[in-house]
This record gives sequence, structure tokens and C-alpha cells, in this order.
Amino acid sequence: MAITQKYITMGRFRKQRLERFQAEGFNPDERYELAYKRVKRIKGFYIHALVYVLVNAFILISSFNKWEGDTVFWQWERLNTALFWGIGLAAHGLSVFGNAIFFGQNWEEKKIQELMDKDKSEKWE
Repeated sequence: MAITQKYITMGRFRKQRLERFQAEGFNPDERYELAYKRVKRIKGFYIHALVYVLVNAFILISSFNKWEGDTVFWQWERLNTALFWGIGLAAHGLSVFGNAIFFGQNWEEKKIQELMDKDKSEKWE
């Protein structure tokens, strides 16, 4: 597949990332290392999510089997593990996938340019 064909089939985000890597002088080994680390982080999150689901399913099933029916099933004692572990899982997910959610790809550059334009317009020399 020719390089131009790769650009056509590539999404805008992936194309920008590839061009940035090429412009910054990353060699293929460095790009491989960055991609490898990213894949390891994603895999770690998926394993964490799988363990979360399995352990909490086991807790809920065993609690349901011990439940006698005279009280409300959804009590704090049965849900606190899922809640607090879920908060930790969400934080883990944000650390892996979330850097683009809040700030985007070029947020820093856009913000710097915005502040420079604002400073330029405020000076009345």
C-alpha cells in the first residue's frame, strides 16, 4: 500500500498524530515504544475492568444466595465495594483514555495563541 493510500484511509486524528511524529523527528523505534506503552496501559485497564465485573458479580450473587428476603437487598453493605472500586476504575479509565476528553489534541497550543492574541489586542502602543 502506498503512503498516499495510507493517508486516504487514515482518520483525521491518526493522520495528525503521524504527521506530528514525523515532524518531531521520532524514529520508528521510538514510535513503536510509545505505541507499546499505550497498548500496555489499555490492556491493563481492560483487565482491571474485567476483574471489577467478575468480583462484583460474585459478591452480588453470593449476597443474593444468603439473602433471606426479609430486608431490602440493595443495602450499603452490598454496594459499597462496587461503588468505591467503580470510582477507582473510572479514575483508571480517565488516566488511560481521558487526556483527550477534557483538553483535546492541541488544547495547549490553542490556549497559548488565544492568550497571545488577547495580550496583543489589549496593548495600545
